[in-house]
Amino acid sequence: MQNVEEFEEHRPMLLGLAYRLLGSMWDAEDVVQEAWIRWQAVDKDEIKEPRAFLVTIVSRLALDQLRSARVKRETYTGPWLPEPVPTEQAGPLDTVELRDTVSLATLHLMERLTPPERAVFVLREAFDLPYPEIAEIVGVTQANARQMHHRASVRLAEGRNRFTPTNEEHTELLRRFMDAASGGDLEALTGLLHDDVVMWNDGGGKVRAALNPIVGRAKVTAFLGGLMSKYLFGQMHLGEANGRPALLTKVAGNDQLIAIEIRDGKIGGILGVLNPDKLTRVREAS
Repeated sequence: MQNVEEFEEHRPMLLGLAYRLLGSMWDAEDVVQEAWIRWQAVDKDEIKEPRAFLVTIVSRLALDQLRSARVKRETYTGPWLPEPVPTEQAGPLDTVELRDTVSLATLHLMERLTPPERAVFVLREAFDLPYPEIAEIVGVTQANARQMHHRASVRLAEGRNRFTPTNEEHTELLRRFMDAASGGDLEALTGLLHDDVVMWNDGGGKVRAALNPIVGRAKVTAFLGGLMSKYLFGQMHLGEANGRPALLTKVAGNDQLIAIEIRDGKIGGILGVLNPDKLTRVREAS
C-alpha cells in the first residue's frame, strides 16, 4: 500500500510533466501508466529519491514517445495543435512557470523544438531541476543541457509576448472577441487583431478546417468574415483550459475551443481546436 500511496502522491505532477512534453493527455496517461508498471517492478530499497526516479522514468518514456509522435504529426491533416485539458487536470500550477508552460500557446510554440530541447526546457523552466540532473535524464553533458536550454528559450521568445498578460486582460480581450463574433461585427473584430496575427485551425481531417495557417490581419479578417456570413457562432461561453481563459462554441454544428495569444495588447494568435477527438475532456468538464 505504501508503494501505491507514494506513486499516487506524485501522479498529478507526473501527468503534468508528461503532458508538457507531449501536448496530449492521452499519451501522457499512457506514459504515466507505463511508469507505474516499472515502479511496481523495481526494488524500492535501491531508490533514494522516489520523486527523482519517477521524473526520470516519465521524462525518458515521454521523450521516446515524442520522437515517434513528431513523425506522425508531419503527416497530420492540417495544423497540429495540442489537446486542450481542463485546468484542474493539468497538474500542479502553483508557480508562474508551471502555469505558463502548460498554456496552449506555449505548448504550441514548443512544437518548434527538438525533443531533447523540449525536455530540457520543461525540466528546467517548469520543474526547476538542476542541470546535472537534467543532463543525466536527457543523456547529454551539462554543457549541452545549458546550451539546449538557452537555444530553446531564444526560439520560444521569438514567438512570445515580452510581458505575460494577466488573466483579467486575457479574459477581457477574449470576451470582446466573443461579443464581436457572436454579433457579426466584423469591424470590431478587426480592431482586436494584431497586424501580424496568425490563425491555426486543427480539424485533424475529422471536420472541415483550414489546412494551412492563416497569416496577417487582412486574411484572418476575411476568413472570419466568411465564417460569420455562412454560420452562426452558437452557444458561445467563456471557460478555461490549460490555466488560461478559453472560448467554447459551436461552428456549423461542430464543437470548437478557441484560445488566443496576446501581443502588444491585441490578439496575435488564434488557436482553434475542432478535432472532436481532442475535445473530449473539455466537453465533459463544461
